[in-house]
Amino acid sequence: QIFNQHNAEAPNLEQAFHRMAQIEPNLDHDVSWFLLPSYWAKMVVALISFLCFANSYDGDFVFDDSEAIINNKDLRAETPLADLWYHDFWGSKLSSNTSHKSYRPLTVLTFRINYLFAGGFYPVGFHVINIILHCTISVLMVDVFSILLGGLQFSNKGRRLNLAPKSSLLAALLFAVHPVHTECVAGIVGRADLLCALFFLLSFLGYCKAFRENKEGHTFSVFWVLVSVILGAIAMLCKEQGITILGLNAVFDALVINKINLLEIIRKLLYKDKSWENAGLLKKGLLFRITLLMCGGAGILYIRWRIMGTGPPAFTEVDNPASFADSLFVRAINYNYYYSLNAWLLLCPWWLCFDWSMGCIPLIKSVSDWRIIALAALWFCLIGLICQALCSEDSHKRRILTLGLGFLIIPFLPASNLFFRVGFVIAERVIYLPSIGYCILFTYGFSLLSKQAKKKKILAVAVLGILLINVMRCALRSSQWRSEEQLFRSALSVCPLNAKVHYNVGKNLADKGNQSAAIKYYREAVRLNPKYVHAMNNLGNILKERNELHEAEELLSLAVQIQPDFAAAWMNLGIVQNSLRRFEEAEQSYWTAIKHRKKYPDCYYNLGRLYADLNRHIDALNAWRNATVLKPEHSLAWNNMIILLDNTGNLAQAEAVGREALELIPNDHSLMFSLANVLGKSQKYKESEALFLKAIKANPNAASYHGNLAVLYHRWGNLDLAKKHYEVSLKLDPMAPGTKENYNLLRRKLEQLQKKGG
Repeated sequence: QIFNQHNAEAPNLEQAFHRMAQIEPNLDHDVSWFLLPSYWAKMVVALISFLCFANSYDGDFVFDDSEAIINNKDLRAETPLADLWYHDFWGSKLSSNTSHKSYRPLTVLTFRINYLFAGGFYPVGFHVINIILHCTISVLMVDVFSILLGGLQFSNKGRRLNLAPKSSLLAALLFAVHPVHTECVAGIVGRADLLCALFFLLSFLGYCKAFRENKEGHTFSVFWVLVSVILGAIAMLCKEQGITILGLNAVFDALVINKINLLEIIRKLLYKDKSWENAGLLKKGLLFRITLLMCGGAGILYIRWRIMGTGPPAFTEVDNPASFADSLFVRAINYNYYYSLNAWLLLCPWWLCFDWSMGCIPLIKSVSDWRIIALAALWFCLIGLICQALCSEDSHKRRILTLGLGFLIIPFLPASNLFFRVGFVIAERVIYLPSIGYCILFTYGFSLLSKQAKKKKILAVAVLGILLINVMRCALRSSQWRSEEQLFRSALSVCPLNAKVHYNVGKNLADKGNQSAAIKYYREAVRLNPKYVHAMNNLGNILKERNELHEAEELLSLAVQIQPDFAAAWMNLGIVQNSLRRFEEAEQSYWTAIKHRKKYPDCYYNLGRLYADLNRHIDALNAWRNATVLKPEHSLAWNNMIILLDNTGNLAQAEAVGREALELIPNDHSLMFSLANVLGKSQKYKESEALFLKAIKANPNAASYHGNLAVLYHRWGNLDLAKKHYEVSLKLDPMAPGTKENYNLLRRKLEQLQKKGG
């Protein structure tokens, strides 16, 4: 009915160019699927996309969320907003040698808003926004797919017509429930991909609006073209892939708006046929619009280059081993193998993993490797699709296949290693946008099968089954992303050769206090990757705590030998050497750590402990003071200063340091306790009592707090209160040093007083 009504209007040639009023095969004609009004279709897509990922709403901060959110100072109110424009995604300065150069200030800004509204690091708000974003994107996909699959056409009133309602609904559902999207939705760091996709689609829809005829009869609007460029820039400020929408808009303009037949133009160029000029390339406005897109893209890239600098990001071999291969052949063959694995994740998203690096995918080093078959299959399919997209006599088929391939390939280019090295082997999040192309090709393939099938309902039921399986897979995968333990353990069966998987499982166990199990996974991580210095460092730490000092020293020494600038390993090596009473070596290790990380308060703290053991009191105090300057809330360093000054009889100085510390950390009960001890010795009993009671209120089960308050009352002459707190202290810790002796002294004194009174 839509086509008949449109043909009855008999528009002139200019209107025909503007409205794309050509009779094409209708994709929906052969698709056996549900036909719903537009608003119902969008509601169904929104509901199903919500159901897929709803169970991730109360998940924890997992994996990269710690670095990008919890440890990112750019989220805090005290960090100036302007800093977001000069820092990378992880909060490091873009000019730093260690920066990954991932410039996503708008994504970080949304994290900051989340943090401020939540009043802290509460993950629920972060997860809810991600779910809402995916639902919004999935709803927008209904409009996007209606254009990509049905063409761009407007009614007399300027309203865009949906010429493929069934196909666009199917494609949008495929997109909404694709399990490979779980990382972007359930992982908070995936916000970058979601925001990028949102503005990516808005840029595309804005570009389409440019071809709606206005009152002056102009065939396109420069305003909407510029709006599209601006939205593309915003997409890029959310994640780097966003810039690719400008290229896709140009492809859409050439193929859909101007209906250019590339093969025909190439033929005419080869035969020097000047009629190629009439083939669509020089149609009014096309070159002007493409020039606007190119200038906009070049301007955006230039500004980004000026902000981030010229230096490439620093990645290691374990992040992307193929990019470090000496042989061009090995690099090329492995890059293509990675592409085939990405394609397989789109086709069969069953084996999903949070990290695919560190030996998860061994390098292909010879053509005799059976995995070469995957490359051949990929290129066989791609070449077949490209030939059909270029050579088919059916313009409708050419358009859909070319757009499908364009949306599949172009957004993936920044992650392809073709232009620059990337810091991963495979990342499920980077195929969020390319999955649009997959959904186009799948839907078109379904329409072709439906056309040939005699029992179309069986085919529709099969596709419905795929959708239901994907919904269940999304729900299962979302539940795995709810906690680090589930996420890391889920990867063991997918990537058993990945050292980072074993490392993360071990770290999670260690954080929960299960050191024995953690050791097993750390050892496996080191076995799989003998140069995995972080696993060596963590394993050395656990062995140090278990007093297995010699093996700990061996591991930490090897770690700093492999990575000489690994400051944390140098510090931990110093702690082990200190425990082995090799003080000179320990001091040297501490200073080496500080050399590689100048702002290292924990290392200054440990250096102070070394000097205190050597009775170098002035050096110890200076080291601890450095720790508190670098980290004013370093409670242990403040406490050690107070205790050292107290033990050496410098009560006035100890009191001054204690008061300074409590001003900075007013709710720290250990500082209250230390200062209360000093004030008690200075006979400031009332103030000392108040601090002891405040410390006990904050930590009522600390036997030493009650014991020392009892000593204060004992000195002060409040013997009944002293007796009460001695008894509480002994109840909490019957073996508390000195408390039992003091309690017995008090009891004898009370007995003497009773005898005198009698």
